[in-house]
Amino acid sequence: MNVSRSFGLDALVERRIEVAIARGEFDNLPGAGRPLALDDDPLVPEELRVAYRLLKNAGYAPPELAQFAEINQLLGAVTRADLSGDERNAAGRRLRALLVALELAGRTATAAAAWQQYHEALRSRCDRQTAAAQFAAA
Repeated sequence: MNVSRSFGLDALVERRIEVAIARGEFDNLPGAGRPLALDDDPLVPEELRVAYRLLKNAGYAPPELAQFAEINQLLGAVTRADLSGDERNAAGRRLRALLVALELAGRTATAAAAWQQYHEALRSRCDRQTAAAQFAAA
């Protein structure tokens, strides 16, 4: 930010920050180079943040977190291929239902990333099965 175009409090704050940087006061701070541990989720709508914080402080998780955890669990199970045929079909149906619910809730980017992981897991499992079948036939 250009200090000459700032006015009032903004200009004062900017000048003090620039002086502190010049003196090296921000060098070697604890946690330098690591991501910030923010309590507020910027992806949570502003009108829900207080309610989510109350739930978190009371030991409860928002419903979306439970959905994300279940999606990750199902993706892991599909990736590891540690499910039988019927279990795999049920897990696939549940995963697709959760991803559709995410899309309907407006979390399209998260749902798209999960869909991509799901398709990659399926493709990988099919490739492994094909390779095993070719190996057995040889």
